[in-house]
Amino acid sequence: MQLGRKKVSRLDFSTPIITLVLFMIGMLTIYSATYAPETASWLSPVDRRQLAWFFIGLAGMGISFAIDYHMYQKIAYVAYGTAIILLVLVLIIGKTSMGAQRWLTIAGFTFQPSELTKLAVVLGLSRFFAERRTSPPYNLKELLIPFCMVGLPFILVLKQPDLGTALLIVLISLVIIFYAGITRRAIMTLVFAGIAAATCGWQFLHDYQRQRILIFLNPDIDPQGAGYHIAQSKIAVGSGGLWGKGFLKGTQNLLHFLPEQHTDFIFSVFAEQWGFLGAALLISLYLLFLLRGLVISQEAKDPYGSYLAIGITATFFWQFCINIGMVLGLMPVVGIPLPLMSYGGTSLLTSMILVGMLLNIHFRKQYF
Repeated sequence: MQLGRKKVSRLDFSTPIITLVLFMIGMLTIYSATYAPETASWLSPVDRRQLAWFFIGLAGMGISFAIDYHMYQKIAYVAYGTAIILLVLVLIIGKTSMGAQRWLTIAGFTFQPSELTKLAVVLGLSRFFAERRTSPPYNLKELLIPFCMVGLPFILVLKQPDLGTALLIVLISLVIIFYAGITRRAIMTLVFAGIAAATCGWQFLHDYQRQRILIFLNPDIDPQGAGYHIAQSKIAVGSGGLWGKGFLKGTQNLLHFLPEQHTDFIFSVFAEQWGFLGAALLISLYLLFLLRGLVISQEAKDPYGSYLAIGITATFFWQFCINIGMVLGLMPVVGIPLPLMSYGGTSLLTSMILVGMLLNIHFRKQYF
């Protein structure tokens, strides 16, 4: 009984509570985003599917919490290799929808391997740096292997095409690499290489991707066409005012002006209904979540736990920043969901597995 109390005292309660609150806010917002008065029921088909994924995610979170995270270190490269194989399979036999080939269907179960790739890259890089025998800061030659570990999935995801997730993999990886420590010369080289890649990469982008960047730079050039999404999103956020229009009363949403309202633009639906104060509260919840991730990273008693926690926190951080920036017109539209809120089974499952890993690292910090 005494041992039970000790174990309970090592649990982190704040992270799962924030996770549950964000999910419930997401469910309510998805309900309102898909609400149609003439066919309204207490739970829409979209809500039911999201709820089903939540329970699958709970199982994933429980498993990722229960298994000692040092086991993840042992299987990290296997997980990475499996993710690469799945990405190759997507390009060969993947399901195509709206011009993108991003999904695999196995035994009737459809999922997006690029979502799982983010997790695999975090596991792989964490193991690489945790087992690195030379001391930081690292130069470019010493970072050749991690760069290859990032570059391969980046190219495969880009081929789908999924520019947003490909860039997300790079950004998450850079956080882990910078956290490990690199030389100033390597930083300067990376900055110039990034500028050169962005300049040369323009010609390899699809037309719709170029349009999104041009719309970001000048939102007024095509408000009825390529700029429609972001224009309607900003109208929805702005029309919420200080207090919002109220639950199920968002006109931009109800009149179907707002596209992708229950997936990538769910923040716009929320902000229209709950206003600036509601949006500020929601952003505060995410910041609290990220702060907990940083604390867990610093409290981890071994390098692998610390790298893993920082990689998980970086995953949530970049998804949160890019999604919010995207719907506010501060970043190009790249199709990144808001973690734990946007509709999407694989995204929700991956997020909850990552939360389980964070809890795992916190729980086992006193074993060392």
